[in-house]
Amino acid sequence: MTERQYLSIGEVLALLQEEFPDVTISKIRFLESQGLIDPERTPSGYRKFYDNDIERLRWILREQKENFLPLRVIKDRLAAVGPHGVPAPVEPPAAEGVLALDVDEVAVEGGGADATTGAATATGAAADPLDTGASAASFTLEELATASGLGLDAVTELEQYGLVTGRAVGRVTYYDEEALIVARLAAGFLRYGAEARHLRMYRNAADREAGLFEQVVLPMLKQRNPVARRHAREALVDLARLGEGLRAAMLRAALRQLTEGS
Repeated sequence: MTERQYLSIGEVLALLQEEFPDVTISKIRFLESQGLIDPERTPSGYRKFYDNDIERLRWILREQKENFLPLRVIKDRLAAVGPHGVPAPVEPPAAEGVLALDVDEVAVEGGGADATTGAATATGAAADPLDTGASAASFTLEELATASGLGLDAVTELEQYGLVTGRAVGRVTYYDEEALIVARLAAGFLRYGAEARHLRMYRNAADREAGLFEQVVLPMLKQRNPVARRHAREALVDLARLGEGLRAAMLRAALRQLTEGS
């Protein structure tokens, strides 16, 4: 009898769970619904996963877990290699090594007067910090918990402290990909014992920073014309980059004092 060359979705789940303990059949089905994987089907409708499908799925899960890539970015990378290809591994973001950089090194990267831009680049700032590249994907509370690796109670706690917010549609609340990014980062903090209540300071700091930026651009927004609104957005992008660079520089200075014992 000819040996079967493909795996069922249950067999794929068992194969991947050692590396990705939080993956579920629902998660695999969700990735398929988003067009990221496209397994063949048997005449009865069961999915057939071949080696290239499994490697593609493994790549998606790894980039989500290690690099926090939004689905839109993942989908674009997959589109570039075709429906069954696997992209090359994504280089870790610069933010992972930012604490090893000295302030002088960041200033050199920034090039003199543009040192603040260099600092933002060193912290992994996007070309447009107001655009995460997130897709229009929506998650229920259960899907958000599954995709982030957190339990339902932990995700609920994030919402209670204002770290994620949902949008009610009928009786169901949906969360966007920004919420998924926050939840995954919170899962990383949780490994060090930092809970949602400890992360509330980030929400408070973000609100205060947004309030400062609002004061700067409000006169432009009050003009209510397209040109002024475009200038307001450009100003917000620049302010966000400056804020990212300043926060990174101050955090490096504070942690340097900690590690040097002074």
